[in-house]
Amino acid sequence: MSVLTANSLAITIGDTHVCQGLDLRIEQGERWCILGRNGTGKTTLLHTLAGLRPVDSGSIELNGKPLAGQHRKTVARHIGILLQDHHDNFPASVLDTALSGRHPWLGSFQWEDTNDYNIAHTALKSVGLEGMEERNVATLSGGERRRLGIATLLTQDPEILLLDEPTSHLDIHYQVHTLNMLTRQSMETGKSLLLVMHDLNLALRYCNHFLLLFGEGQHVKGNATEVITQANLERLYQHPLQPLQGPDGPVWLPQ
Repeated sequence: MSVLTANSLAITIGDTHVCQGLDLRIEQGERWCILGRNGTGKTTLLHTLAGLRPVDSGSIELNGKPLAGQHRKTVARHIGILLQDHHDNFPASVLDTALSGRHPWLGSFQWEDTNDYNIAHTALKSVGLEGMEERNVATLSGGERRRLGIATLLTQDPEILLLDEPTSHLDIHYQVHTLNMLTRQSMETGKSLLLVMHDLNLALRYCNHFLLLFGEGQHVKGNATEVITQANLERLYQHPLQPLQGPDGPVWLPQ
């Protein structure tokens, strides 16, 4: 079943043609990654698929219905997005910040109940922030704040998670821990993932479908075995790459 569908999508930002004629179908439980050089519009595409900016032409559907015509609260119950940066304009605790993910599920003037708190506590534990619930977010390190952003997204509990550089600010342990956790949840619950990443080898370890943005609106998409070739990667990054065989498949190194 297609959760998110793009039909003949065209997107530009400034003088950059992000994509032209993009047809994309993200099925339940699939793990997609968008790869591309700096400035090719990966973040812009992610924001557009989340309904945060309009398309130039084409359409986006959420569960078979036009995304543009759906109420924002309805969209937020199905699509969650982790932005590149977090801006905390007001003081709040770690727990209160995570609980903000429950807002799409609450009615007007409705307070969180025990179930909402349990979901938030579980999400914080899954990213290694248990015991820090009362900390002010302003006192967190960059990596801790990133993990809190992911916990907030998990508390929101959408069916498709759009994550812009989810491993930024994270050390090696938490990069692997976080991607293991997201992959496990995707496989166990059928949630779909769409990640923007710069670490090619991490992306290959965890994603099974790829969208490569070459610039000037050109793109290639498909499963990893079809898309991840030396020719495509060297065209994508405009740099020679050398594959080495690792325990989980090829590892790509720049020459």
